[in-house]
Amino acid sequence: MPGSTPLPAPLRRFLRAGRAADRPTPTPASGSVGSVAAGGASRVVVLRLGHAVAVDTQARTVTIRGNDGTVDELGWDRLVLAPGSITRTFDIPGVREHAIGLKNLAEAVHLRDHVLRQFERADATTDAGARRALCTFVIVGGGYTGTELAAQMIRFSRRAVANYPRVRAEEIRWVLVDHAPSLLHELAPSLGHRAAEVLTARGVELRLRTSVKEVTERTVRLGQAEHADRHETIDTHTVVWCAGVSPSPLMTNLGLPTTHGRLVVDDCFRVPEVEGLFALGDAAAVPDVTRAGAPAGQTAQHAVRQAVAAARNVVASLGHGTARPYRHRDLGFVVDLGGRDAVANPLGLTLHGLPAVVVTRAYHAYALNNGSNRARVLTDWALDLVIPHQIVQLGFDNGRQPTIDATEQTGIYPGSAPQLPGGDGGR
Repeated sequence: MPGSTPLPAPLRRFLRAGRAADRPTPTPASGSVGSVAAGGASRVVVLRLGHAVAVDTQARTVTIRGNDGTVDELGWDRLVLAPGSITRTFDIPGVREHAIGLKNLAEAVHLRDHVLRQFERADATTDAGARRALCTFVIVGGGYTGTELAAQMIRFSRRAVANYPRVRAEEIRWVLVDHAPSLLHELAPSLGHRAAEVLTARGVELRLRTSVKEVTERTVRLGQAEHADRHETIDTHTVVWCAGVSPSPLMTNLGLPTTHGRLVVDDCFRVPEVEGLFALGDAAAVPDVTRAGAPAGQTAQHAVRQAVAAARNVVASLGHGTARPYRHRDLGFVVDLGGRDAVANPLGLTLHGLPAVVVTRAYHAYALNNGSNRARVLTDWALDLVIPHQIVQLGFDNGRQPTIDATEQTGIYPGSAPQLPGGDGGR
């Protein structure tokens, strides 16, 4: 491991992921509008692209399903499980088959191209009803990701529409749906109220106290929490699902204790029942010693820091150093609303407007994994002040909808269990 004392025996470290883009992403919404470069891969010793679909704790093997469908079995001395999470869909009809997820940069960039493709199609049609449906975008989830996405994508759309002469700016419609009575209900009410004001001023339609009943290929049906008999059907080709996450199905298939689908571990990331097995991130219930041992939140802030702490403890299990309990106090949360608007609560302070923008950008720059990436992103942000981004398609939209089912492939896990309660996937 880079920077650690050399080990007496060869130690191979593998990164197994369904896609190279599967890594903690503090701001996938920014990837959709192109304000953060989709680059910066992790350095590893050996990289195996694929999914870890099964673990035999008795034989100490892990089954890997490659992206080409091949299946391989590898033995292990130490195994670190960090499969992350999947999109939480609540078993609502049509969500997995027709909605688009937003859990990584690949999906974010694909969404950007998808939106531009809808404008192309709208520009080519003479049917007013078809044009309205193509220019209508529904986001489900008023947490960190959904709120950021709505705020930034409506600005992006208004700039992009200038390239499509038959599409008028007033025809573009963004709708944000959440069952809660306010946005960002995890933060102070004043911050949620401020975010709602910004979105409303930009033209985003808010549907609060509203739930999704069904998603089809061309519609989404909504229901009001307070009036069960009232329904609204919106014609749209785009439903973006940002309603939280559930732990990877891999964990419930291990035959080991879980809590709400997250594998039970101690504060050093060790699975008590299996020597040499560690777990961290969204799929592990890592005790948070700053909250009386309650599981740490499913956030990038925890995931990034847990990776460093877990690596040290794995090395300690090999006889180098002493295992140390994981400890991290949340630094607060930031929500980038684009332009000169943001909301944040760093270290308990309540900020909005330009001060929050400064804190938000500083945090995102700090979260990047090396100085080169920081320099590139900071330079891009500086250039944005004087030179607007070019709005071009990157070729990710090949005509096939990047649905949750297509991108997450949860059917590859043997006996996949129903989704269990999870987090918002915030930062």
